[in-house]
Amino acid sequence: MIRLITGGARSGKSTFAEELFQDRPDVLYIATSKPQDGEMRERVRLHQIRRPESWGLLEADEKLAEGLGEGHSAILLDDITNMIGNYFFRHQALPLEEGAQRVEEEVTGELSRLIERAREEGRDLNLVTNEVGSATVPMDPLTRAFRDSQGRVNQFLGKLSDEVYLVVCGQPLKIKGQP
Repeated sequence: MIRLITGGARSGKSTFAEELFQDRPDVLYIATSKPQDGEMRERVRLHQIRRPESWGLLEADEKLAEGLGEGHSAILLDDITNMIGNYFFRHQALPLEEGAQRVEEEVTGELSRLIERAREEGRDLNLVTNEVGSATVPMDPLTRAFRDSQGRVNQFLGKLSDEVYLVVCGQPLKIKGQP
């Protein structure tokens, strides 16, 4: 089962993704955040103490399929928005349009390989992402490029996922999948 879980900032999407696996001791948590300041380190810490100790951890945003290892029947990737930001940072020296295109190609390729391996091995996969298309149009070109790339990656993942949930105010709404 491949699930895409989206929502705004602090909507409860990560908590919902974790709750779906709450009774499973063999989860691999893939963390994509690379905290650069104290506030972000605190966010990461709060995520860490919320998760069961039995869950494995992979801190990465590339070569994910290769890093899965064995022994985990469920995978939770949190989150794709940080992953895309990391890729934008890697390609910041490129012209914006070229860099954004490369980010989308690399991220969708990376996630395709992860999804393919999860399906091949019968692993459940929860993908957490931000819904960024409901806000105003950003003022600067970089933020617009990021928002547009995030939206296109989300659309790509929505098509590949068996279920898609939108989380608002801590309430999940299934928007794709069997009832």
